[in-house]
Amino acid sequence: MLVDRKQLLLRNALLCLFIFISQSVAAEVYTYVDAEGNRVFTDQPRKNAQKVDIAPGNQIRSTPKKPSQAASNKPQPGPLFHYQLLRILAPEPDATIRDIQGNLIVTVTNEPELQPGHTYRLLLDGKAYAQAGRSPVFPMTNIDRGTHQLSIEIVDEWGRVSERTPNQPFHMMRISLAQKRLAQPCKPDDYGVRPECPIKDKPPEPSSILPFF
Repeated sequence: MLVDRKQLLLRNALLCLFIFISQSVAAEVYTYVDAEGNRVFTDQPRKNAQKVDIAPGNQIRSTPKKPSQAASNKPQPGPLFHYQLLRILAPEPDATIRDIQGNLIVTVTNEPELQPGHTYRLLLDGKAYAQAGRSPVFPMTNIDRGTHQLSIEIVDEWGRVSERTPNQPFHMMRISLAQKRLAQPCKPDDYGVRPECPIKDKPPEPSSILPFF
């Protein structure tokens, strides 16, 4: 029974030692034998107590992440490039476009020439029209009747706007086929050629055979 009690006390003492170690690596631990012959561990120094040397425990320390090599090698944007000239060639400012289907073609010019990685972006009424590209020609289709505003931007490879033209108005007039026929009557050779002159509306040609009496 006495042996079991001593083993229990020793086990508790070792448990206390492990707790001391886990709580603080820098904490000092002392040991001594009490009056009953039991080995005692404590963090309080006392007479006849011996200091126990404890090896530093392993600690998991967070290591700051280093920027990846790919990120560090990524080129940084340089100064914004500016063009000496950027303007819309067609349509002209305040132009009136007459088209049944509401189509027109926008062309732009700039100096110096478009730089590598730069693209044109067409804006219709302040919103991007179609996808930006390197072609200075923009076909536009099915534009609603009325007055609209055009503008051109040059965007660099970083998405920055290098240049932008002021808003330029134009007027779209989508006249009907009947209005076009009224404005320009159909001639015999126009039937089947002009949309407003369908072949079914072509009047019959006079017969060259004289009636027989």
